[in-house]
Amino acid sequence: MKCPFCGFEEDRVVDSRSVREGRGVRRRRECLRCNERFTTYEYVEKVELMVVKNDGRQEPFDRGKLIEGIRLACKKRPIGTKKIEAMVDEVQKRLYALSKGEVTSKMIGETVMDILRETDEVAYVRFASVYRKFQDKTGFVEELKRMLGPDGAL
Repeated sequence: MKCPFCGFEEDRVVDSRSVREGRGVRRRRECLRCNERFTTYEYVEKVELMVVKNDGRQEPFDRGKLIEGIRLACKKRPIGTKKIEAMVDEVQKRLYALSKGEVTSKMIGETVMDILRETDEVAYVRFASVYRKFQDKTGFVEELKRMLGPDGAL
């Protein structure tokens, strides 16, 4: 690792810690020439996730789009930024488990709805209403009936 202060390529690791729930390592290093300390992070490099759109086009997975969609669904709900980040992490984890680097936009939407259903029913209904493109109140009511189940209870 090249020292960011003097450019020397030899250092020693002073401290190592697990980060992001064991998915990475934070290392505190000390340059053997100038004795300055610096931090590095190591993560497993994953194959870039590609999204197959409904019209067949492909584009790289955009975490920002996912965060924004979930944030809109959770607007004015008791769900903080950290929880939204955790939900996005969970969506990505499930998508990587389902695929070999390629997912459909439908898989993304269904995964988000599953997680929102477990987290906050209002946010789930908001997301579902946009994702499923309800044209009128009938589709909306049908979705609520599905949520309530046959006995009408949650």
